[in-house]
Formats: sequence, structure tokens, C-alpha cells
Amino acid sequence: MKLYKIICTQALKIYICIVLYFFAMKIIGADDIVQLRLLNFVFVFWGVNGAIKKNLHENKDTTYLINLFVGFTTSILTVLLTVISLVFYITFLYADFIHVIESSTFWGSELRLTMIVFAFLIEGIASSIICTFILMQYWKNYKK
Repeated sequence: MKLYKIICTQALKIYICIVLYFFAMKIIGADDIVQLRLLNFVFVFWGVNGAIKKNLHENKDTTYLINLFVGFTTSILTVLLTVISLVFYITFLYADFIHVIESSTFWGSELRLTMIVFAFLIEGIASSIICTFILMQYWKNYKK
């Protein structure tokens, strides 16, 4: 299987899980509980692991840097898709979500969409890097 197909497929799976999770939180009224948002890491961890594992098993590629690239690219693509969806959600569907974010303990007041996007990008990229390096510690000694 081609690398870009593995990356896109796994990124899309992670993205769908995150979107469904957030809509479920919205439906049950738990979208203001910041700690529940941390479960994104579980979805990213699952998807990046799947991408690396799929590259190892299907492509038989045990090169550390290639698998590191697969993990990074999968998670970064997911972050970009999620941030684009967040911008769409705040701009067109639920502008008051900015106030929900402001009321959390992690953020300040008087937020703008650009500040939120920048912060989510930094947070997402940082967690992606951490997640990928953790998984690569597990998979680095994998032999064919």
C-alpha cells in the first residue's frame, strides 16, 4: 500500500473519531468540560499506531525515519483537518463556542478565532510529535 494512502486513510479515521466524539459531547451537554477534550490524544495515539503498524506489516518497511515520517504526517494532517473544521464550526454553526473556550481554565478572555486556531495548531502539533515519538519507541525494534 502506498504511503500517502496509509497516511490519508489513518488521518481520516482519527479525524472522524474526533468529530464524532465532539458532536457526542455537544449532544449530551459536556462540551464545556475541558478535561474530556484530552481524550483526543487517545484517538491520535490509536490512529498513528495504526499507520505505523500498517506501514510495517503491509509495506515491510522497518526504516525508522520512514515510520517516523508516517506517524508525524498522519497526525499533522489530522490536526489540520480538525482545525479547519473548528474554524468552520465557529464561523458558521456555533459562534458562541469561543465563549465556551474562554470559560475554560486553560484560556484567557477576549479570545479571537486566530488566537484559538494558532493555539490549537501548536497544541495539536506538540501532542502529535509526542505521540509519534512514544510509538516509535515501541516499533523501532520491530523486525520483519
